[in-house]
Amino acid sequence: MLDRVAATISRYNMLAPGGRVIAAVSGGPDSVCLLHVLRKLKIRVTGVAHVNHKLRGEASEEDERFVAAMARELGLEFYGAIGNLPGGNLEQAARRARREFFHDLIRRGLADRIALGHTRDDQAETVLFRMLRGSGLAGLAGILPVTGEGLIRPLLGVTRAEVETFLDERGIRWREDASNREPRFARNRIRHELLPRLKQDWNPRLAESLAHLADLAYEEERWWAAEVARLAERMLVVSPGAVEVSARELGQLPRPVARRLIRLAIRQAKGNVRGVQFDHIESVLELLEAGGRTEFPGIHAIRSFDWLRLEVPGRSEPYANPRGGEVTVPGRHLAPDGNSLICLDVIGRKQRATACATLKSDLYFRKFPERLVLRGWRPGDRYCPVGHAGDWKLKELFQRQRVPSWRRPFWPILCWGDKILWTRDFGPAAEFSDSGSQFRLRIHEVPAEG
Repeated sequence: MLDRVAATISRYNMLAPGGRVIAAVSGGPDSVCLLHVLRKLKIRVTGVAHVNHKLRGEASEEDERFVAAMARELGLEFYGAIGNLPGGNLEQAARRARREFFHDLIRRGLADRIALGHTRDDQAETVLFRMLRGSGLAGLAGILPVTGEGLIRPLLGVTRAEVETFLDERGIRWREDASNREPRFARNRIRHELLPRLKQDWNPRLAESLAHLADLAYEEERWWAAEVARLAERMLVVSPGAVEVSARELGQLPRPVARRLIRLAIRQAKGNVRGVQFDHIESVLELLEAGGRTEFPGIHAIRSFDWLRLEVPGRSEPYANPRGGEVTVPGRHLAPDGNSLICLDVIGRKQRATACATLKSDLYFRKFPERLVLRGWRPGDRYCPVGHAGDWKLKELFQRQRVPSWRRPFWPILCWGDKILWTRDFGPAAEFSDSGSQFRLRIHEVPAEG
């Protein structure tokens, strides 16, 4: 058993050499075994963490006293917390409270990792539970051996029976939690009713098979995560509360890849994929063919021309300002969309302009203008760009250029009074293109990094 736990720690790179570990101990057999196994393996255990949810009255207090006494006997620091539960799903609320406490211990620098006592049986129950709820492949990975937040699970290759044998042979006591048999909790029904029945009627080694399925799914997901991250870096345009992607490029991907990229885009837009179902992803994929928009919890998906946008409703970009305001010349000013700087420079008639990697536009004036305004597009805006014979509505130019609808209100427009002098991509107004005029104003954009 010790060899298998050591192999699990090594296989998943759970600990760096000399890493500090706090063992999460509830008092039950799995977590008590975990603590003793880590010490047997000479892991640098620096403390014991325990969360008292106060759900079982005096029994919860006895659990806390038992774990605190164990920590003292082993010469370890005890970190206790009270996990107040707001109501609703008690299992989920308790799990969130514990994870927040464990993450806080790491944030405070008290440990590099928090070790949890989940076993192969816990893995099997989790995978079966998620299968029954219609989980995708990511969910079938079950309980992760290592999380990005620093949680590790060294006992995932060990059965619950082996845990109890280990403790019995060494005379190590543990606490029994009576709530682990209450049928009102879904996991208990799976553990005590469904799994035993399936083992008896279908597969005596079902727990092992489910654990193997979780391992396969986990390794698949690790590979997919790296591959999709590589694609995302090239294809996704991320802004606060929204992600854009080329509908054409997304539609050319194999469907399994496109699904995963959409899930990642949703996660980047709103921070998680809670509530996102299979049908939601499929409805986004349908936009690649038909266009339009679709909505589901926390996300609006919109297809406009060649672009698909996934946005969190009501979460405006912090630097976007379609109303704009007056600008100084010379100067560098944040564009209405917040994504670039509009650079305004005065160029002398005999002055040679410095090289610029970005697209430049020059405006010419007999009298230098005052009170220039940089703003976003407004319905009805029109002007005559250089190279055109007459006025064009910007809306028509947007359609010719296939500019997505959500970008238009923030499209940079430089004005002098009621005259449009310049717009992004469409260039300067023909009226101000006379190079014989005395004053020259040069405009170019640079990324607004930082």
